[in-house]
Amino acid sequence: MRIATRVATFALIVMATGALLAQQAGPAPGESLSQSYRGSQSRNVEYQKIAPFKVMDNLYYVGPGSVSVWLIPTSEGLILIDAAQEPFVDYVIDNIRKVGFDPKNIKYILLTHGHLDHFGGAVKIQKLSGARVGLSAADWDFMARPAASGRAPRPGDEPPARDLVLKEGDTVKLGDTSLKVSITPGHTPGSVNYAFTAFDNKKPYKAFVFGGPGQRNGVEGGTQFLASIERLQRQFADIEVPVHVHSWLATYPYPGGGIFERAQALARRKPGDPHPFVDNAAWRQWLATAHAGTVKYIEDAKAGRIK
Repeated sequence: MRIATRVATFALIVMATGALLAQQAGPAPGESLSQSYRGSQSRNVEYQKIAPFKVMDNLYYVGPGSVSVWLIPTSEGLILIDAAQEPFVDYVIDNIRKVGFDPKNIKYILLTHGHLDHFGGAVKIQKLSGARVGLSAADWDFMARPAASGRAPRPGDEPPARDLVLKEGDTVKLGDTSLKVSITPGHTPGSVNYAFTAFDNKKPYKAFVFGGPGQRNGVEGGTQFLASIERLQRQFADIEVPVHVHSWLATYPYPGGGIFERAQALARRKPGDPHPFVDNAAWRQWLATAHAGTVKYIEDAKAGRIK
């Protein structure tokens, strides 16, 4: 991919956070810090409360530890990618304030896919801000079904009413920021990716939020996900420095260091040091690992070892 201004492309492997709250709890033996948020500490509400964190000039992490919520400030308001779920919605709203922004200025809530831990907070945040909520047609349908999240939503976690229907190739524009939409099914029927330009000390990078982080739903879902991974491998074949912003945290043992480990490295970063999340090798390795894992998943599903 050639970019006229030599915008280095990156794919953030971000489960970013600032200072982790002091806890007695921590990772289980053999478990990384990044894995702990969806592993041994998945039910520890206090452990999940991660301080908001500035990742790039125009990219902040404002979610809990178990699932990402990304905040993108623009010249005409705020864009939120995903919305977490109860009991963390008020915490997400407060985190937005902590990094210096008014949640009432959120203009778009862009969902990556129709699972409860991503859409659960959308209704409350939409009521506060009046924001448009965007998702693909396939996942609007999927999200409306009670089984979409694997369990019935709790009060306050209801799916938002169908609003902005995003299609392949769409651009969501707000002020000086544009997000390019692509759809890669497999994790859900219509998982949505968002590509946009982020800046590190005013240096531009192309950020990519991958909306469908893992294969699911047997042979059909696995086959769809494999095609999506192969598409990403072709799409990013010529990209110089991709950074992957993953929407579902600690689902995979990320090669090259986990998300929270990278966040700690970013906190220690000195002037002139590379950005810890700009990591071409780890992004390409993640795609290769996901491809191999999905091939095995499909084989197991065909053999009846996975339903």
